[in-house]
Amino acid sequence: MASTKIPEKFLPVLTEKKALAHLATVMPDGTPQVTPVWFLYENGKFTVNTARGRIKDRNMTKNASVALSIVDPDNAYAHLAVRGKIVLATEEGADASINRLAKKYLGQDKYPFGRPGEVRVIYEIEPTSVSGMG
Repeated sequence: MASTKIPEKFLPVLTEKKALAHLATVMPDGTPQVTPVWFLYENGKFTVNTARGRIKDRNMTKNASVALSIVDPDNAYAHLAVRGKIVLATEEGADASINRLAKKYLGQDKYPFGRPGEVRVIYEIEPTSVSGMG
């Protein structure tokens, strides 16, 4: 059975560093689509935030299977691979969530790239398989 536990040595990468996750989703034709994303890791789950209507939003709405690839920004040979399922998708709290991510990644209190009328969505990912290297 696949492990769903994050190796202890990767916790600082997920919680303290500005590591990007490469989020893989599935296109309607079954091909993969990968996008670098900001993320939070809390309570054993990953949270990503996107704007309604973007490709990753459309893909995750139709198919809950995703994968994340995360490389330690201080050691390119330390890599975490996570396969998971979307367990929550909500617009509730999404603006506060993107502002929290802006604080983590940009040091800014407010997300500076929002567009008028843009609707943000939070996706929560529960790991179904985790492996680490390095």
